[in-house]
Amino acid sequence: MTTPPAQTTDGASQDGASPLKKALTTPLLYFFILGDVLGAGVYVLVGQIAAESGGAVWLPLLLALLLSLLTAASYAELATKYPRAGGASHYATLAYGPFAGFLAGYCMLAAGIVSVAALARGFAGDYLTAFVSLPVVLVAAVFLCCLALLNARGISESTRANVAATVVEVGGLLLVVGLGAWLFLRGDGDPGRLFRFGTADTGAAAGVLSGTVLSYYSFVGFETSVNVAEETRDPRRSYPRALFGALVTAGAVYVLVGVVASAAVPTGTLAGSSGPLLEVVRAAGGVPPKLFSAIALVAVANGALLTGIMSSRLAYGMARDGLLPRFLTRVLPRRRTPWASIAATTALSFLLALTGDVATLASTLVLLLLVVFFLVNTAVLVQRRDRAEHPHFRAHTGVPVLGAVSCVVLATQVEAEVWARGLIVIAVGVVLGVVAALHRRRASS
Repeated sequence: MTTPPAQTTDGASQDGASPLKKALTTPLLYFFILGDVLGAGVYVLVGQIAAESGGAVWLPLLLALLLSLLTAASYAELATKYPRAGGASHYATLAYGPFAGFLAGYCMLAAGIVSVAALARGFAGDYLTAFVSLPVVLVAAVFLCCLALLNARGISESTRANVAATVVEVGGLLLVVGLGAWLFLRGDGDPGRLFRFGTADTGAAAGVLSGTVLSYYSFVGFETSVNVAEETRDPRRSYPRALFGALVTAGAVYVLVGVVASAAVPTGTLAGSSGPLLEVVRAAGGVPPKLFSAIALVAVANGALLTGIMSSRLAYGMARDGLLPRFLTRVLPRRRTPWASIAATTALSFLLALTGDVATLASTLVLLLLVVFFLVNTAVLVQRRDRAEHPHFRAHTGVPVLGAVSCVVLATQVEAEVWARGLIVIAVGVVLGVVAALHRRRASS
């Protein structure tokens, strides 16, 4: 019998092996990524995209998929080259040093914590009140505690729960596609709307580009999977297959949803609705509204679970790199999950959920992630000088270049108000990054 490496509670092992359990297979990783991408956002974004891009909702969704695949290729190369928790923070540290690593990790961590807080409040909102009315604080507390306990129990248990939730999410979206197709076939739709680009206020090109920025948000989530590469059995083979497969699957579902929603429901109705897919259900008839509320609750919970996993693993990886307090590397001896990082990120999400001011930070999520994606795409090029001893995925050189350019182009489409808020968040990260870099320099001297 082979003796496993001795473990310590701070995340180290005596022989240098990873203390995190390698439990993820390719199918589990595929569903992990798919579940994170197919989050609650798609249930509300279609209307906002229609408001910017007109009836051709499918085109911004398709363009956003293509842009996401560029950055995903960079993640695939780095995740298979350096399969360890920490993700973008670790890659930026290798390429540019601890300051850039901290900034990348900080932006990811801030986005993740705020996202979980927003989803906790969303879970306690209108979808839940369709069944029962409870105080938001109580619901958020119980919701986040349950997610934290599932996260701490183990990556296998968390991702298996995600598989079931993802099936529900995809089923709900496919139901919308089926109802929209039925509505169209019975003669109630208008396929001509699918080729109306832009609006009277934006114009065709500007409208489609603005819609692409919104659509890009609907694909956000794939980047979180690099933080569980260390817990994947064969990351070199599993990660690229799961990543690209999940993104293409999500993209196909999104485009179909965009097509049927636009053809089935007038553009003005979609744009003015906070539940645009529910408009398709109502127009088609035959499906109780509570059913969609239940599906939305599953989508919200699943998105929060997966984002919570990402945030805790990211905090763990940054702490292991010396960018956050060492305490956050503590691991449960038997479960081998980073309990300290899970507790810390959950507590911060709960505090944000209590404030009720998560909308201000939530609007900066895309901007924060564009900063991260730019660093990741350029880190691929910088790290080409580092030859890995093991085989790994390698993207064509033009792919990360186009990925970095796409981040700059999308950033130019972000509204000035969002830039103002986002720069404040980034400025805080810069200050903290300088402090972390100085502390690390003193510790090494």
